[in-house]
Amino acid sequence: MEKGVWKSRWFWANLALLHSNGKHVSWSMVCGVMLFGLGLISLLTGHVASHLEWYSHRLHHRTLYSTLDGRDEEPIDIWKSQYSKYYYGCKERGRQFGPAVRERKSNGYLLIATSGGLNQQRIGITDAVVAARILNATLVVPELDHHSFWKDDSDFANIFYVNWFITYLAKDVTIVKRVPDKIMRSMDKPPYTMRVPRKSEPEYYLDQVLPILLRRRVLQLTKFDYRLANNLDDELQRLRCRVNYHALRFTKPIRELGQRVVMKMRKMASRYVAVHLRFEPDMLAFSGCYFGGGDKERRELSEIRKRWTTLPDLSPDGERKRGKCPLTPHEVGLMLRALGFTNDTYLYVASGEIYGGDETMQPLRDLFPNIYTKEMLAEQLKPFLPFSSRLAAIDYIVCDESNVFVTNNNGNMAKILAGRRRYMGHKRTIRPNAKKLSALLISRHEMDWETFSSKVKACQRGFMGEPDEMRPGRGEFHEYPSTCVCEKPFMDDLNLDGVHQPKLAANNVTTKADNAMDGAESVVLRKRHGRRASK
Repeated sequence: MEKGVWKSRWFWANLALLHSNGKHVSWSMVCGVMLFGLGLISLLTGHVASHLEWYSHRLHHRTLYSTLDGRDEEPIDIWKSQYSKYYYGCKERGRQFGPAVRERKSNGYLLIATSGGLNQQRIGITDAVVAARILNATLVVPELDHHSFWKDDSDFANIFYVNWFITYLAKDVTIVKRVPDKIMRSMDKPPYTMRVPRKSEPEYYLDQVLPILLRRRVLQLTKFDYRLANNLDDELQRLRCRVNYHALRFTKPIRELGQRVVMKMRKMASRYVAVHLRFEPDMLAFSGCYFGGGDKERRELSEIRKRWTTLPDLSPDGERKRGKCPLTPHEVGLMLRALGFTNDTYLYVASGEIYGGDETMQPLRDLFPNIYTKEMLAEQLKPFLPFSSRLAAIDYIVCDESNVFVTNNNGNMAKILAGRRRYMGHKRTIRPNAKKLSALLISRHEMDWETFSSKVKACQRGFMGEPDEMRPGRGEFHEYPSTCVCEKPFMDDLNLDGVHQPKLAANNVTTKADNAMDGAESVVLRKRHGRRASK
């Protein structure tokens, strides 16, 4: 502003000088200088106005989310967001989204080979349906990975209810269980196999994949995980939601056993917290972090790390400062107690082999004595033990049904469940703010418990699964399904409690009529396909 004042004074001083020497200066020059001065003032005031506008937007945003809501001052409800009742999942197709291309008229058969464990495969299956839609292809039920680290030879039908998958998506994509024998016999060569680059745009599929599909009639895409772009148009994003949250239904044995575990947790406590510890040896080795186990830990994790030949050398201290290290079970327990969960809270721990075993878990048990796992609660678990993906499916169900879900890393299960819980009405999902917590946990002995608890609560704001944490384009769509999360209509900006509901960055408002249509569609689906489709 001082610079602007100086320029203004310079202008008027020069104008006065011109006036005093008017007989030597033409009026055209005077007018020119005046116009220049006015332009300079306009530029200056416009610059100031733009700053004022920016600050006003900042002030308005802070007023909406802080002052009116009082959210910076009010205590966090650790069990449930007060705004969850305003949001719900919406996945209805638009009127312009045409019906699925029938098998005879499609551009060919698309074979998909997924990669990784259960949730990585789930992402691959979801995107496979969308890829088939882009290509106007007939999708063959995807193949699951039998050769990954997980060593699970389960097929699609062992984990997911195939007939429901085919039936539910019949309006979007034609899906068959196998390529017809007649087509296979007519082929001169075996199906062409290719790998699509990660995060490929729809244009890539149309330009590079479609010509091969048209020429060969049957095409297989391998290692199919994260092979489709994160941001697609709204109709394709909603198709992703229809696949992931509705069409991919677990088989009856998995659903029944999962619900049995949920019921046992509910009998012991009306509400429970599910924690996905993800503290297995492979996870810790991959992270490149150090967890205080001395030379033995460094030697063991270094040996496991050799499985990945392309991993760079990482600084354990640097990774921890960047928030890339998972919390130890003890640190997870400290965070939860600091947030306000008491020691009589029931915890369900979803995890594989914990590095360090009982010795690593004991500090968490000291903080929360009521800890349970599927191995402790599922009497009929023995047939599932050889199959890691089916065991993961049990954990998925129990975590999804929990009142609070706590993630401990940004892995595939954490992303998938966080997205699903947002879609289902923003059920409380806690993600540790590892970047800030790491420093706080290191210095926790230098402060009293009340101070530590207050600091944990402060740094966890924005990491508790509230609706306004979600921003379109932030992270993976599977974790932030913003296109598929709608607000319930309301008459006034203020709810009955006198507080504003937080707005998503992209608001999708649907009506009761839309919900009624969704329900009617479900009824028609059940009637059309009888009892088999409703299992």
